[in-house]
Amino acid sequence: MGGMAKTEAGAGAGAGAGKRVSEARERLLRTAGQLFYAEGIHTVGVDRLVAESKVTNATFYRHFRSKEDLAVAYIESVDQAIRAQIGSLTAAEVPADGVLRGIGASLVEQIRSPGYRGCAFLNAAAEFPDPGHPVHRAVVQHRAWFLQTVTGLFAEITAVQAEYAGRHFVMLRDGAMSAGYLGDPVMAGETLLRGIEGLLRIHSARGQDERTASASGQVSPRGTTVSDIACSPPPGA
Repeated sequence: MGGMAKTEAGAGAGAGAGKRVSEARERLLRTAGQLFYAEGIHTVGVDRLVAESKVTNATFYRHFRSKEDLAVAYIESVDQAIRAQIGSLTAAEVPADGVLRGIGASLVEQIRSPGYRGCAFLNAAAEFPDPGHPVHRAVVQHRAWFLQTVTGLFAEITAVQAEYAGRHFVMLRDGAMSAGYLGDPVMAGETLLRGIEGLLRIHSARGQDERTASASGQVSPRGTTVSDIACSPPPGA
């Protein structure tokens, strides 16, 4: 604790001090992420966060006004990690269907990982049900971005009913992340990937139908019921 005391005393005294304070903030955020996800935000107190981060109360409150402020930062850090992951796929010029499959593969890896406790965003929203609470708003903002992102990817394949495909994808994700925690994570992952493949197949077919209808001068029907999305293993698999 002696080194930390020096950091606090010298905060703002130079680049080295600023770096140490920044490291303390990152340590707090990293510790909070681990504890909040594993045990829940409400159950973890400031004293424990301070102790396990090896900082002082003064350091904690220098960076975060309250535990809820730290909880918002935790949600935002998870959001930024997902944005960076999807951004790396799009930066590599992966086709839209490849990005969507990549998102699915990443979700499966997460669902099957040790210590998995479900979706961090859904868990946080359940702990903070008030729509006006900053934590709840941070969750909603992430979900709005995620829906917009996957909808945009489906629109790159074809604009026809891309908004429905986007919503369907998000519901597949939500269901798989819950089922992976409450049930069999292997089966949940397999079902998610099959659902994504079926959704991509149906959505691509919509685009083909639209192109065919446009070439023939016909108006393609909208709102057609789709019932052939494969959500179970094929016969003989």
